[in-house]
Amino acid sequence: MVLGRRLADLREQAGMTFEEAARNLDVTHATVRRMEKAQVGLKVPYVEKLLRLYGVRDPAEIDGFVRLAREANRPGWWHNYRDVLPGWFSAFVSLEGEAEQIRAYEPHYVPGLLQTADYARAVLRAGLPQAPAAEVDRLVELRLARQQLLERATPPLFWGVIDETVLRRTVPGSGVMRRQLDHLVAASSRSCVRLQVMPFGAGLHPAMYGPFHLFRFPVPELSDVACSESLVGAAYFDQRDDVSVFREALDRMCAQAAPVHQTESILGELRKEI
Repeated sequence: MVLGRRLADLREQAGMTFEEAARNLDVTHATVRRMEKAQVGLKVPYVEKLLRLYGVRDPAEIDGFVRLAREANRPGWWHNYRDVLPGWFSAFVSLEGEAEQIRAYEPHYVPGLLQTADYARAVLRAGLPQAPAAEVDRLVELRLARQQLLERATPPLFWGVIDETVLRRTVPGSGVMRRQLDHLVAASSRSCVRLQVMPFGAGLHPAMYGPFHLFRFPVPELSDVACSESLVGAAYFDQRDDVSVFREALDRMCAQAAPVHQTESILGELRKEI
């Protein structure tokens, strides 16, 4: 995405249109658009031609850009799960892995980054009732592998708001929800996790349309990206006006939900009721 933005900047600085750039590559203008939006891989011959077309003459700068393009084209670790990983979710895992801050609203279940294996299996079985056991096992493996980003030396900040419904929903399996609550208590004590509960008593709030995530990145070329999920996929938003709607909703919800310092006691009281 960063390299695509950089190519767009160079093209605009050169005063060239998509059509003019495409003619020099002997491709359609849609191909150039997709390269800039990171919707396709960056083919090295195309990158080299475009850089020279846009006036980049320094061999070291060209070599550096090409090296980064090759690195960007390498499959991510989640490629090993391509047999069970939906196409739309590959983008989600990629964004998650590169973010320095991940904010989320979850009205239905514990956020994936904070799930235990047993809870994840129960959720996946409910969502994929026809899936073979082996496929569910692979998806649980993937979910647990994603959680490794919170174990990094410099992990991203995960800041989630979950509805009280999430914590009171019955989950099949002896002790599954009790162990999940214990896990949330331990996770919420970590410096890289902020967890807030939206209690029933808080009433209506700005994000009652469904779950979503907001990703922020450590590089200035990338704007925040919001992801809104549905039963059949997800929609991604990176335009400032769109993203600001999600950000404002989360800000309001964080002010309306129980404060972070109350989360552990809320979880403890709920655990006593199970």
